Amino acid sequence: MARDHLCSSWPAISSSRKRAILALPAAAIALFASSAPAFADLKICNRMSYVVEAAIGVDEKAATATRGWFRIDPAACRVVVQGTLTADRILLNARALGVYGASPLPQNGSDTLCVAAGNFVIAAARECRSGQTAVPFTQVTPTQTDDGNMVTYLAEDSEYDDEQARLAGIQRLLVIAGYDAAPIDGVDGSKTQSALTSFLKSRNLPADVVQSPNFFATMIDAVQSPSPTGLTWCNDTPHKVMAAVGTDDGKSVVSRGWYRIDPGKCLHPDVTGQPKQVYSFAEAVDADNRTIKLKDKPLNWGGTKEFCTRESKFETNEQDDCSSRGFVATGFAAVDMTSGGKTLRFAVP
Repeated sequence: MARDHLCSSWPAISSSRKRAILALPAAAIALFASSAPAFADLKICNRMSYVVEAAIGVDEKAATATRGWFRIDPAACRVVVQGTLTADRILLNARALGVYGASPLPQNGSDTLCVAAGNFVIAAARECRSGQTAVPFTQVTPTQTDDGNMVTYLAEDSEYDDEQARLAGIQRLLVIAGYDAAPIDGVDGSKTQSALTSFLKSRNLPADVVQSPNFFATMIDAVQSPSPTGLTWCNDTPHKVMAAVGTDDGKSVVSRGWYRIDPGKCLHPDVTGQPKQVYSFAEAVDADNRTIKLKDKPLNWGGTKEFCTRESKFETNEQDDCSSRGFVATGFAAVDMTSGGKTLRFAVP
């Protein structure tokens, strides 16, 4: 089976802003119009609850160049072009880090341009070469700020301000790390503070580290390390591993995926609530998301309990008649969580 998939200060976490709990639909790129023909420094600001990586495309005089990846934390901005830039069009591709599973950002732009792994600059980005991949870019028209620079925002339908986006980003990573900080709503409260205190204590971190500009990096390192609580997947193979989780709380049975686990990394799927049973399935894939095979057998880790899955990002609480709904019945393995935590390590036999 193939698989899809700084320039601001940090506000302290406080309860000064209270707002209604909002459900988080699919994230969207917020586009802001401007009539300015030329650009000073160009910034991308992140008002999402995800740490993202962004790539930009510059269309000028019938030539298109791309550059990336620019990592941007929630509530942070990043300069992606310095100095005055005259361009016919600016284009953007943004993706969430792999720790979040399948990217929550829609990638449906009308321009297809080339990107590469790691830091890259591609001068002629409409014809991909070896080591480059074609991905959709969306045209954006940044707005001019009071300081004369230009800015484009990444936003969710929840319309977080900076403080709310940062808190929601912390809540999201706490949940993935196995702490009960749900709902992910950007609203401070006793559950969030309790989960954050437990996280800091377990990592021997001081309380003021929360205000550090590197705090999201600290949290992501924690998410990618084994944990004594919750389910942890660790990838001991040289391949990318895509994983899915199933839960049964006695009322409904839910399957959800995919989570990307890079070689040598660990990840905690966001298993919320108090499920009576947890299940797991994972498989190794190549750079094109095709299943790795050993001696003509897929390199995967599962079991006999069937759940519905599909190639793209999914979550479903219906496990009957998978094929009629565009899903595939996949064998998951039951995970013994009686000790409060379990680490599953994926290795090549």
